[in-house]
Amino acid sequence: PGVVDVRVLVAIGVVQLGGAVDVAAATKATVAEGVWLRPFGDLVYTMPPYVTDDEDVARITRAVVAAVAAGGGG
Repeated sequence: PGVVDVRVLVAIGVVQLGGAVDVAAATKATVAEGVWLRPFGDLVYTMPPYVTDDEDVARITRAVVAAVAAGGGG
């Protein structure tokens, strides 16, 4: 099914998938990027602190992409 929606509100970023995230696969992919995200249900989301620098934002973004690729959502 893939990505259904992408939402951002202040410092919260959410990717909603078309089905349940494979939490184990998504977590393994994000940890490999050096990032801990909290995938659950059909969501992969992040809430980085306001003081996050550009390099870390790029790392978090790579981790979200990796989580979606690995965790599938269906």
